[in-house]
Amino acid sequence: MALADAASAPTENSTQTATPTQRQRVIIIGSGPIRIGQGIEFDYASVHCTRTIRDMGYEAIVINNNPETVSTDFDISDRLYFEPLTVEDCLNIIDREQPIGVVVQFGGQTAINLAKPLMQAGVNLLGTPYNSIDLAEDRDRFDGLLIELGIPKPAGRAITTGEAAVEVAREIGYPVLVRPSYVLGGRAMEIVFSEEDLRSYMETAVEVSSDRPVLVDKYITGKEAEVDVISDGVDCLLPGIMEHIERAGVHSGDSMAVYPPQSLSQNVIRQIEEYAIRIARALKIKGLMNIQYVIENDQAYIIEVNPRASRTVPYLSKITGIPMVQVATQLMMGKTLKELGYETGLYPDADQVAVKAPVFSFQKLTMVDTGLGPEMKSTGEIMGVDNQFPRALYKAMVASGYDIPLPGQRDAKGEAVGHGALLTTLADYNKEEGAPIVKGFAELGYKIYATEGTAATLRKHGVEAEVVRKIREEAPNLMTLLTGPEVDFLINTPERERTPERDGLKIRRAAVEHGVPCLTSLDTAAALLTALRYQKAQRVVGVRAVGEYHLPEHNKH
Repeated sequence: MALADAASAPTENSTQTATPTQRQRVIIIGSGPIRIGQGIEFDYASVHCTRTIRDMGYEAIVINNNPETVSTDFDISDRLYFEPLTVEDCLNIIDREQPIGVVVQFGGQTAINLAKPLMQAGVNLLGTPYNSIDLAEDRDRFDGLLIELGIPKPAGRAITTGEAAVEVAREIGYPVLVRPSYVLGGRAMEIVFSEEDLRSYMETAVEVSSDRPVLVDKYITGKEAEVDVISDGVDCLLPGIMEHIERAGVHSGDSMAVYPPQSLSQNVIRQIEEYAIRIARALKIKGLMNIQYVIENDQAYIIEVNPRASRTVPYLSKITGIPMVQVATQLMMGKTLKELGYETGLYPDADQVAVKAPVFSFQKLTMVDTGLGPEMKSTGEIMGVDNQFPRALYKAMVASGYDIPLPGQRDAKGEAVGHGALLTTLADYNKEEGAPIVKGFAELGYKIYATEGTAATLRKHGVEAEVVRKIREEAPNLMTLLTGPEVDFLINTPERERTPERDGLKIRRAAVEHGVPCLTSLDTAAALLTALRYQKAQRVVGVRAVGEYHLPEHNKH
């Protein structure tokens, strides 16, 4: 078992033994290999937790096996065990170190999934108790808790057989959102629109068992929001609410999010705060918790609770000035929010606006469909900060790869930038919704290319579009445009069928492989339109160093 003692830097390939001390020890379990759904944000949380543990006078011992992370640097912890995150390896280390407790809240789903076997082995889990973790992760048990608390959720229930899934879907009506318990990054989560697709999903997509039920919920096409909660078991601190730009159906990790919220009513904000505090107290949360909501007709519904740090923690910590991981760690070690000087409840919004935008690696992930849905596909994220929402939005979109030139835009040498053209092909179910958005781009001066059906809908909305043939028709066709220099970006919305659409996949892959930005959500397209309209009106977007923005040092009162 290889480990490094932070007291002296290890040489390459060295193995050092632990140096006994009189200090009490705490073990922090990391997130293991970085993958889609679990990335550097959990390493951020592990590092800040480790530093806080050391500052409090304890020995901090990290178990993690990813050489690319900061948490595995030799000088971060008192000791590092570079071992697989399996039950057997962790128990061996715990037996050797004899810690006062183990932290699983900051290693994402990998660490949380170790909570049950560690608890069964008699290990003390610091912070939120295991029963609360299981209650939040087990969809069936969590439904019962929400009913007890009087908190609304989309209609549906947990099932363990394919026939039960069909029965629930018939009862609540299609479309339905189906998702397993204890999964990472929305894996195997889908929106299903027909019984045929639901039966196919239950047969091929998931392994159903009594201890891993599948939740079948009514899919609500509303706005999403989420909040991170810091709790000491009684009092709760909510640094801020994040409003998603893409509506429900796109995984939170693939959605753009804005803080503070731009369109949520005060009634909805009050509901989000009240439900979060109610759930945190019922679950006896000590540390961090993330809650996701969907809003329809001014009513917030709970769609998911994660009893751990989420990927939004670094983003929200930076813009609000609240050191969320440090505070949560101190609460897990027995402190209270009042002792730390924090008032409880939802904190006032910061003066600045921050937009989080996902970053994708589709050029390197060949054959992956770029269409966004409930299963996470992004590999990173960026943040645009400004004192106005359109400016922050524009910065975020440019930084995430949607640097779309305006028609007639020229560079410093006076040469034209881009071609001032948009190619669009919309699915039948959202042609009418998408037409006004495309019209907005036409009003900015973009030439519009569209397939026949989309062009016909655009004409009804007063938009003239040059018709292009579909990819299975003779050239020149849609593929010719994508592989040539004529268009600046593509708007293509996928069809709803579960069976992969061959033409749509080919179109989106061709766009990626030829460097043409591709938007697959109308909400993302509408956001880009807002950003470009502002850019055309203002022409200049200021850039400053992060330290120059007026961000609060902390939110203690």
